[in-house]
Order: sequence, then C-alpha cells, then structure tokens
Amino acid sequence: MSLRALIVDDETDARENLRMMLEEHCPELEVVGQAGSAPEARERIKELQPNALFLDIKMPGEDGFSLLSSVAELDLPVVFTTAYDEFALKAFKQNALDYLEKPIDVDELKRAVGKLQRLTGELNTAQPSGIAALLKDPTSPLSTRVAVPGREGLVLLKHEDILYLEASDSYTTIHLIDGKRSVSSKHIRVFENNLDPKTFFRVHKSYIVNLGHLKGFSRSEGNMAVLDTDVMVPVSRRRLPDFLALINTF
Repeated sequence: MSLRALIVDDETDARENLRMMLEEHCPELEVVGQAGSAPEARERIKELQPNALFLDIKMPGEDGFSLLSSVAELDLPVVFTTAYDEFALKAFKQNALDYLEKPIDVDELKRAVGKLQRLTGELNTAQPSGIAALLKDPTSPLSTRVAVPGREGLVLLKHEDILYLEASDSYTTIHLIDGKRSVSSKHIRVFENNLDPKTFFRVHKSYIVNLGHLKGFSRSEGNMAVLDTDVMVPVSRRRLPDFLALINTF
C-alpha cells in the first residue's frame, strides 16, 4: 500500500513548507491534501481516506490531541509536528509514530517517513517466509503460536501462554501468563490484523487481551478487563459496547 498522508496545521506556510519537503525528499509518500483546523481535517479524512497524518499539536480552538481522539476508530498512524517541545511526552502517550519539532529537520523527516513505510508494509504485505505461511495455516501445529523476532532469532509463543499485548510507541510488549514479557518491534496493529479475533480482542488502542484468560469485567475500577493472575487491562469507551456484547454471549 502506498503512503497517503494528510497535513494538518493551522499555519498555511507551515503546511506548504512540509508539503514541499516531503515532495522533494520523500517521494515514496503522497500528500493527498491539507487542512487548517480539526473540523476541516475530519472532513478531509473522510473525503480523502489518508493512511497517515502529519498533525500539528497546538492549533486554535481544537488541538491535535483532540482531533486524534475524535478519529481514534480509524487508528491512523500519526507524526506530530510542533514548535513546542513540551508536548513531546504527551504526544508519545498518544502512541504517536514519531514527533517532529519545528523547524523540521530533513533527516528527522526522512526517519519519520521510513517508520510510516515500515508500518504500512507490515500491515499490508504478506510475510514471505515458510514459517509465516505455517503460522497462518490452520492445519499446522504452528498456527497456535506467535513468532516474535529476537536478537538471536525467532521466539515462538503459544497463544494460550499470552495474557495480553501492550503497545509502546511503535513496539509491542507481549505479557505472558507466567509473568515473563517478550518485546516485538512490530506495531500492535500488525498483531491485531494477524491474531485470531475469536481469541484476541483489542479492548483499547494500546491493549489486546486473550479472551481465554478473561476472568471478568470491573466497572468499579474504571472499566477494566480482569484477566487471570488478577491483572487489569483498561477497556476504552469506544471498545466497551463491543466488548460487553462479546462477553455477554459467553
């Protein structure tokens, strides 16, 4: 899938500068449009269907964080841009793929686009290896395992041993029932697209739980899925209706 990005910034000059930098230095990415405000951006996202955003944080009225929350169901990869580095930590708490401080450095921009390219490649390109084919073959004993690349090769994790998965920037931490953890460089969306949806459910933009280890649901703790070992994982308001409908069918 080609990279199709929307630039959102309230300053016309900033939008044009970023567009020209992308066209000159990142030809693998297509700028499909621009927006000068959060309401306009929502219209442009619906109209143009971009698969990535370059999003200014500090805008009059509705800021970039608010816009991103309002289109959370689209799960768009976002590169935040701002002249205020005080927003960096909050940006990454929003699971930003990257963060660019204005004035934007060309090398930093190329790095961010490279991250976008790798993510879209992981989401949309079939894995060529033989082991990947076996992992997807329901008749294979490997179909109930997840392959996680490590420094010394691949680690094969049984589905039944996975308690939940947690997003951390563009990485994913896989928490196991025995308390151990395994870190993958793949984005959590890659796991969501490849794991069996009858077993693994994304309850939050940052969490996927193994329904086989679901013990209950707690409203008193603030909408939390209660897992084996009494681990609690937050369920977002957007995912809550589907989650409750799912567990009520048990």
